[in-house]
Amino acid sequence: DACTKMAALSQGMECHARIIGNGFETDVVVGTALVYMYGKCGRLDDARTVFRKMPQRNVVSWNAMISTYSQNGHGTEALQLFRQLQMNGIEPNQITFITVLDACAGLGALEEGKESHARIIDSGIDSDVIVGTALVNMY
Repeated sequence: DACTKMAALSQGMECHARIIGNGFETDVVVGTALVYMYGKCGRLDDARTVFRKMPQRNVVSWNAMISTYSQNGHGTEALQLFRQLQMNGIEPNQITFITVLDACAGLGALEEGKESHARIIDSGIDSDVIVGTALVNMY
């Protein structure tokens, strides 16, 4: 598994170099894919660098970085980034909330989880099965 991860990282970094060379590094879709790739390989610094350099971000790119933090054991940073997402006027979606609830569960952050639960109800996505499963996991 470690060898597979290293091979994937090497290929991903090679692709990243080509992306830069061809001038696509400012594309939101390409940047988001790079954040996901670095996150899956456990390269938080690289994911963060790509995210910060993105001139424009959408909810998917924010979700990529929030999930990178959460999946790599950095739940506090995931929740901080979630707050920034909201301050930037980005409307969270189901994936955002699922990832935030996972971070809350990992941290034992019940109050933040309850706040997210209230937002989920306000957003009308509380009947989504996957969101409901994330809520059960968080509680």
